Amino acid sequence: MFAQIKRILVGRPIATEHQHQERLNKVTALAVFSSDALSSVSYATEAILTILVLGGSVALGLSLPIAVAIAMLLLIVGFSYRQTIHAYPQGGGSYIVTRDNLGDLPGLIAASALLIDYVLTVAVSISAGVAAITSLATNWGFPGVRDYAVEIALLCILVVTIANLRGAKESGLIFSVPTYAFIASILSIIVVGVSQDLLFGVEPVRHSIDPDIPPVGETLSLWLILRAFAAGCTALTGIEAISDGVQAFKAPEARNASITLTWMIGLLVTMFLGITWLADAHRAVPNEFTHETIVSQIARTIFGIGPVYVFIQIATALILVLAANTAFADFPRLASFLARDRFLPRQFASRGDRLVFSNGILVLGLFSALLVIIFQANEIAMLPLYAVGVFTSFTLSQSGMVRRHLRLRQPGWTRSAIINGFGATLTSIVLVILMITKFVHGAWMVILTIPVLVMMFRGINLHYQRVAEQLSLSGAVVPPELRRHTAIVLISGIHRGVLPALQYARSIAPDNVTAVYVDLDPEATEKLRKRWQDWGCGIPLVVLESPFRSLINPIVRYIEEVETRYGDDVITVILPEFVPARWWEHLLHNQTGILIKTALRLRGTVVTSVPYRLR
Repeated sequence: MFAQIKRILVGRPIATEHQHQERLNKVTALAVFSSDALSSVSYATEAILTILVLGGSVALGLSLPIAVAIAMLLLIVGFSYRQTIHAYPQGGGSYIVTRDNLGDLPGLIAASALLIDYVLTVAVSISAGVAAITSLATNWGFPGVRDYAVEIALLCILVVTIANLRGAKESGLIFSVPTYAFIASILSIIVVGVSQDLLFGVEPVRHSIDPDIPPVGETLSLWLILRAFAAGCTALTGIEAISDGVQAFKAPEARNASITLTWMIGLLVTMFLGITWLADAHRAVPNEFTHETIVSQIARTIFGIGPVYVFIQIATALILVLAANTAFADFPRLASFLARDRFLPRQFASRGDRLVFSNGILVLGLFSALLVIIFQANEIAMLPLYAVGVFTSFTLSQSGMVRRHLRLRQPGWTRSAIINGFGATLTSIVLVILMITKFVHGAWMVILTIPVLVMMFRGINLHYQRVAEQLSLSGAVVPPELRRHTAIVLISGIHRGVLPALQYARSIAPDNVTAVYVDLDPEATEKLRKRWQDWGCGIPLVVLESPFRSLINPIVRYIEEVETRYGDDVITVILPEFVPARWWEHLLHNQTGILIKTALRLRGTVVTSVPYRLR
């Protein structure tokens, strides 16, 4: 039954030789890898204005110069990642670049920062999308929908998780339409808005309740401007995604990935600057009374509240929800790189039935769902944790590229090193500002979690190193030939499921087999003794006393006695196990066999299960 449900939700398995068919073309890849970055257009301008409004209406005029500075940073970081794609066509992004050029520790810091940011991307994006959905429902007369925000967010995470488990190609097709609908809606706002402003003049935004903005607020200091710049740098979140997923592209991978990155950067800069220009021209500002978004204010002013406005709002809500898909594309891939390098369990490097890294997808869905529950789907409460991780990885990645240019000195290395160095300097400044301004509001959790993850990675890697050393054939000698087997059959009674195990034991140790039973009920034990004479197959029965009703301890003590008695023998413990025909029937039986096998294998005992399948 479980297999049938899995096939319905996930689909039929895909053969490994068809892996190349699951790769993405540039159009689909743009939707898969850029939804996070492009969705930032819906809130990056508002983030700048939210800080500038503290300086009064005079400070609002700085939004466009700040947006231009952020756009320049976008171009610099984007160009840097184009270099990364061509330098590291196998993918891996910040982690691979940093580890290759700066060492293991900086590489693990970059990986930790990105993994945290991917989890936050899913939680924040889904919560923001749900907020847009509930706001639209409230405007349509259904305010009670807000009470189910957490449940709706969890449902969205489940849907996106299942869609990604179906494979990169299918998830790309599913998410392409909403992504391109959002691009079309934002570009239509810009084209129509700018045309109307040039032809008919600018119409300022009208509010149902005017926002409370003083002419002069805080002192217009450099610190306020830097805070606004750092807030607007949320526009950069997600631009590293394509460099992480180069191997998801069709051949030639690096060329297609770099072209797609160029498209994404061009669209992002155009849409971000266009929305900021319109916000400045139409005097759109954050409204603490109506909580209407900047994009909504501009769209309402340009198109009214007709079908076009509704389409734009729905497209914005969908892109915010689907922005999580970028994290689902990159978190599992980054986890697979870490697993390949033995910093995460090897299961993360294995592809599932649909040729995706299923374990990484499931873990991302689980942790993002936990965040949604903890923060009650409140994206505002999670925002202070956001962006610290991505700017940490930006800084380390570009610093790594500088080190690479200085080491290899390939043609044009001086210009490339200057660009990467300038980008690393700017992103490090933004990182410091983010850490200072958001530390007490929650960024401290990310700052503390990164070293915890690094220590966990190192601990896992140390375990794998120790295992490799102990399994190495270097200096190994061929073990002596086995003298004979001693078989111990553990029984809980006598029935049809026990008989094959007894015969199996006699086949491997014809002259040294013992059946062992733990006495937990004297009456049941007496019945067993009587029946054993007829059904014991001539094998001696040993009954172990257990006055404290312990099952495992008497067995372990008996095995130790046998090991002492037959020091040269291989002791094999045989467990008869009947297998119910239906999955739910397993729940009706205790799982003592699992406990016994675990306890014995931890002490190095050979354990063999002999199954007896029920009809």
